[in-house]
Amino acid sequence: MAFSGWPAEALEFYEGLAADNSRHYWQANKAVYDELVHQPMTALLAELEPEFGAGKIFRPYRDIRFSRDKSPYKTAIGASLAGGGYVQFAANGLSAGCGKYLLSPGQLGRYRRAVADDGSGAALTAIVASARRAGLDVTAHDTLKTSPKGYPKDHPRVDLLRHKGLITWRQWPAGAWLGTPAAKTRVVDFLRASGPLNAWLTTYVGPDADAHRH
Repeated sequence: MAFSGWPAEALEFYEGLAADNSRHYWQANKAVYDELVHQPMTALLAELEPEFGAGKIFRPYRDIRFSRDKSPYKTAIGASLAGGGYVQFAANGLSAGCGKYLLSPGQLGRYRRAVADDGSGAALTAIVASARRAGLDVTAHDTLKTSPKGYPKDHPRVDLLRHKGLITWRQWPAGAWLGTPAAKTRVVDFLRASGPLNAWLTTYVGPDADAHRH
């Protein structure tokens, strides 16, 4: 089934879930979720896979074991792409990300050494500037207040050294376009524009070796 966007009813489903995050609402509207939220995401991932890798949709249930917020359901559907991308649909529209959101200690060490290196670091600075000119946000989930231990506070790339991850991000507010194949076009354009930064991270940071030990 070809991807044709998310209809207005999909937005309304999440608006309703935000207002009534209960098992009763979920059960009463699960058919809407399956057909109008989950199915379009599945179709989109299938079309993205040849260029950006296999997709994986995250579970709709929140892990509430260690959270003060005990609402059981996520108010967005998110999916990761094996090539490093992320897609999210919610009541406020569509979002996409790319890169490495969380770096393991080993990855973080490699990232900082590559940023500090004049060759690879200068290349990253140029990539980040180009991505921002293309309208992408370049950010991190967490940033140190100062330079990491062992690196000078006046390092020319201290802003990048302070990041504990590095991603591109773009959010598009909901509109009529969301119910058309144009939604896929925006995601594809974003992922292609993110390609150079993603490639830099793949080359200099690499996978999380520690993850395979658990």
